[in-house]
Amino acid sequence: MRKSEYALWALLVLAVLAAGSTMVNLARSQSASAANSEIYKQLDLFGEVLERVRADYVEAPEDAKLIESAINGMLTALDPHSAYLNPKHFRDMQVQTRGEFGGLGIEVTMENGVVKVVAPIEDTPASRAGVMSGDLITHLDKEQILGLTLQEAVEKMRGPVNSPITLTIVRKGVEDPFEVKVVRDMIHINPVKYNAEGDDVGYIRLTTFNEQTTANLQKAVEDLKKELGPNLKGYVIDLRNNPGGLLDQAISVSDAFLDQGAIVLTRGRNLEETQRSNARSGDITDGAKLVVLINGGSASASEIVAGALQDHHRATVIGTRSFGKGSVQTIIPLGSNGALRLTTARYYTPSGRSIQAKGIDPELVVEEELPEELKKKTDVQGTRGESNLRGHLKGEYEDEDGAEAEAEEEEEESGSSSYVPQDKTKDTQLNYALDLLRGIKSVDTEAKKKAEAN
Repeated sequence: MRKSEYALWALLVLAVLAAGSTMVNLARSQSASAANSEIYKQLDLFGEVLERVRADYVEAPEDAKLIESAINGMLTALDPHSAYLNPKHFRDMQVQTRGEFGGLGIEVTMENGVVKVVAPIEDTPASRAGVMSGDLITHLDKEQILGLTLQEAVEKMRGPVNSPITLTIVRKGVEDPFEVKVVRDMIHINPVKYNAEGDDVGYIRLTTFNEQTTANLQKAVEDLKKELGPNLKGYVIDLRNNPGGLLDQAISVSDAFLDQGAIVLTRGRNLEETQRSNARSGDITDGAKLVVLINGGSASASEIVAGALQDHHRATVIGTRSFGKGSVQTIIPLGSNGALRLTTARYYTPSGRSIQAKGIDPELVVEEELPEELKKKTDVQGTRGESNLRGHLKGEYEDEDGAEAEAEEEEEESGSSSYVPQDKTKDTQLNYALDLLRGIKSVDTEAKKKAEAN
């Protein structure tokens, strides 16, 4: 009897478990079905609106443009950094991250409807052809530039290597416009600029993080070691107004100065998407002193480098609070239709600090003296950082529901002035860094108070 009772109870328990499992699965299925049903309703609404626009708008719209705008609207509603890249924009982005393209080798801007040469890049077709800083380019292959945007003019100047282009130039001091024929070549954008400051400090400025950054940084350090020899007291790594770039380059640049430890942590929506990047043995500076400069224009990859070196006490960070872009964008190719730039994770410094909408705070706050015209603009507009961008991703310390979010709101603050004077003798932040490396100033409480007062 007992055996039969046990068997009966076991069957009842199994039946209850099976029924419970079936009910849970049914509930999940119904929930998923309800969610899908709601999505299909919204897609029906979109289709109805699309057809109304195509049929009744005052002018016949471009179907492709309507769809592209709708996709972009969906993505920009998520956060300011997610976007759809059509095939042309995707190609442009690839050119920027590679750091090389077929072109002339000039830095340009737009002035009064024509292209103005800011500076020719050394040893490029433009510099060899005699193009000079301040030249105004009015025609490309005899076609007038007036009416084109700067981007459109730049695209016309780029092209296949060894293909010629004729520039019509107006130059100050030369009475008549003249033509210059330039043959395009492969242009390499150097994201690293460097020089010796005096006979004892190496100055290295990183302008962006493209595929060339780490290799060019290593060359800069090697050249400065040879030039300064035993007099070398350290390096200033200038990340001011560096908007970021490739995550892998930010990791490898940080690794170049570190022997061990975490560099950056990235966390996605799910725990299994958490990744940690670690430094490998080897410091290209042989442990030399480092000072890192940041300001309100230092963002993303720049903040990864500054945060990693700061957390490991490998460098002293000087300047003002950084931009506060602590999110990772993944480029998802869409075949011949371009690509999707989607925010997929937040990144954190080795100590676990989230930079999103908060930024990196320097150990020594040193402000630049603003010219009068910029002071007026700053008073009216204020400074802008990630926390000022509409629809920005919230930092992890925030609760988007209710009172706690209001209590934590004051923590969300990022950005500062991004002004850097062209004259190095007036560059307060740089000169403070040089004095620190030379021992004229030290990192102590008194020095910090003086720096904050400046």
